[in-house]
Amino acid sequence: MPPPNEFAEPDLGLPTYPVFPFVHPSLFWIGLPLIALPVLIHLINLLRQRKVEWAAMEFLLASQKKHRKWIILKQLLLLLARMTAIAALLLMVAQPVLKNQWGTLFGGSNTHHVVLLDDSFSMSDRWADTSAFKQAKQVVERLASRASRQETPQTFTLLRFSRAGRGSSGLQPDLISEPVTADFAAKLEGTLGPLAVSQTAAGPADALDAVERLPAAREDETRVVYLVSDFRANEWNEPTALRKALGKLDTSRAQLHLVNCVDTGRGNLTIAQLQAVPGVRAANVPLMIDVAVTNHGASQVKHVSVLLEEDGHARPAISVEEIPAGKTVSRRFPVVFSTAGEHLLKAQLESDAIEIDNLRFAVVEVSAAAPVLVIDGSPDGKDAYFLATALAPGGKIKSGIKPIIESARYLRSNPLEGFAAIYLANIERLDPAEIEALEAYTRSGGGVAFFLGERSTSDFFNKQLYRDGAGLFPAPLAQSVQLLVDRLEKVPDLQVTDHPIFAVFSGERNSFISAVIIERYFATAPGWQPDPASTTKVIARVRNGAPLAVERNFGAGRTIAFLTKAAPTTTDQGPWNNWARGNPSFVVAMLELEAYLSAARQSVATRFVGTPLEMKLTAGSYRPQVRFTMPNDRGATSGKDGGALSVDAEQAKDALGVAFHETQSSGFYEAQLTKTDGSNEIRRFAVNVDPAEGNLKHLDGPQLAARLAGVRVKLHNAGDFAFDTGQLAGFNLGESLLYASIIVLLVEQLLAYFTSYHPKPIGGARR
Repeated sequence: MPPPNEFAEPDLGLPTYPVFPFVHPSLFWIGLPLIALPVLIHLINLLRQRKVEWAAMEFLLASQKKHRKWIILKQLLLLLARMTAIAALLLMVAQPVLKNQWGTLFGGSNTHHVVLLDDSFSMSDRWADTSAFKQAKQVVERLASRASRQETPQTFTLLRFSRAGRGSSGLQPDLISEPVTADFAAKLEGTLGPLAVSQTAAGPADALDAVERLPAAREDETRVVYLVSDFRANEWNEPTALRKALGKLDTSRAQLHLVNCVDTGRGNLTIAQLQAVPGVRAANVPLMIDVAVTNHGASQVKHVSVLLEEDGHARPAISVEEIPAGKTVSRRFPVVFSTAGEHLLKAQLESDAIEIDNLRFAVVEVSAAAPVLVIDGSPDGKDAYFLATALAPGGKIKSGIKPIIESARYLRSNPLEGFAAIYLANIERLDPAEIEALEAYTRSGGGVAFFLGERSTSDFFNKQLYRDGAGLFPAPLAQSVQLLVDRLEKVPDLQVTDHPIFAVFSGERNSFISAVIIERYFATAPGWQPDPASTTKVIARVRNGAPLAVERNFGAGRTIAFLTKAAPTTTDQGPWNNWARGNPSFVVAMLELEAYLSAARQSVATRFVGTPLEMKLTAGSYRPQVRFTMPNDRGATSGKDGGALSVDAEQAKDALGVAFHETQSSGFYEAQLTKTDGSNEIRRFAVNVDPAEGNLKHLDGPQLAARLAGVRVKLHNAGDFAFDTGQLAGFNLGESLLYASIIVLLVEQLLAYFTSYHPKPIGGARR
């Protein structure tokens, strides 16, 4: 079933045209009487004849009477040929246009021009004194100008890519089935004049799909679809879906024209990323920020300067020495936010072919301190003490982490979502409610680390936490075993990988990790190896190759299990390790562990222009009205250029759902919330352009034709795009009638020869 039309077809009030309208109808009607000229001449010749009695004529009359029918037939054919020749010459001058049932292969009596105008931000590509979008608007103007000069009905639809989606606003054409009348040019100028490229990366797929949602074509209508775009390679290089969409239009007998608005692909730089590195986000604690620049050009660029702003204040710029062609280069810089809350970062490049992708925005939220929960199962509290000390060393070292040490009962009686990570050290067991709370926290994006010890039992961990791979713990356990001393081969006991926790220890200069001594650990079940298809990985091993640290994803979060103690204490089973006894690598590894575990909860969804801002609020805590402030032309949320809109939240059980769809510009957006107690709260969002749209590599005509082989389309360049009168109004028969006239005149000459009398020549002269 075809999709329903979103618009009713307007009554255009257009006149009905005959089968053969003419380019020059006045010439046809003036010359029409000339067709009777041969008959008139024949009648005049008959009136001029005189009857003369002549004996020899009697014989001829008898012969004529015998062949009368044949002679009359030849004369009638000759007369008809002469009339046909005059009619063909007359029609050739008047230039009839084939219409209706005979013209369905070439055009109907009404031509509907459907223009799909690409206004994605790659169309702002500039060169000389023009741009791709300027070229596109000129194409539309030329098309409308030619259409307005036709004597047959013409209608016009203009739809921009950015307004062809199926979002909350639906299909929004600028013009819909608009009659091309005398004042159409002025109306189109008023429509096209203020149009500018959007900041979206809207592609042709939605626009082509939208053609089917336009009013259905009339039986006598020829629909001509013009796709006016820049045909970038990232959309058209493998156009499987686009070929299908074009093929559907082709089978519906629409004429397809692709108009290319750029002459060549140009180099362009894009800020592809601006985001905080996973780590502790607390006030007065250094936080690393990554900024990445992509070179979409065909040659390398050097000395690229990235201007930076922090909460609206300029900070030292970053210089990228070299970016190879087609590559992305990242640079990292530290920031220190003095206060808790949301902070705004902005990065900017110098001007190039595309302006809008030279900006990037980010919102970073920091707290006064990052709370972490440490569940201690050891009788002397040593495991929790060493963990807490490593996470918050104190003194001049500000980690921004606030460890909270509790027993296992805390898990079932308190909310856990406020903790950056949870550590469980040397626990003996957990009850079902505690396990359920811990798993729910991890599924929602939390990070959990286990450290085993003398109180840990493989029976509990395997049955309750591992559960044949369905539980939180990443590996099945055997018993704790002693790592035997190898006096022959001097190999470090702790063998780490390039995992983010241990990446800082890579290289020969970091020798602290080689001083770690592992004496006891829990072995994994005999023969156990991580499934290559799973997320479970061994990230550290002991000297004999047995796993010592194992990681796995659980829901949206992650867990890491260290199969030895956190504290360097001696138990009844003997010492377990010396890692936390004065070895700086323990503190470094625990801080990196905290950054890694909390990263999933710190991740901020990438929001591109055109995607809605969505929030879920507690129904009893907030009022259902939310006021959104939009950015001005510099991306800031303040200033006269910005705007504000209010949105009503939708009730869904105990939550309020808020969706703001007016995200048509990049920059910072503010959501102003009102709590039920009357206090206000502000949440900020960063919306950016899609960096992939900044790739200006495009396909030329032959390349595009090769990828669309089998689809009947006509390819044009915007600069030389012209419209044939016959194409717009139907099939012009003028040229065909010229050849027909020549043929008819030849036939007339043959008939005249065979109809007239030709005596045989007399024999040679007498001697």
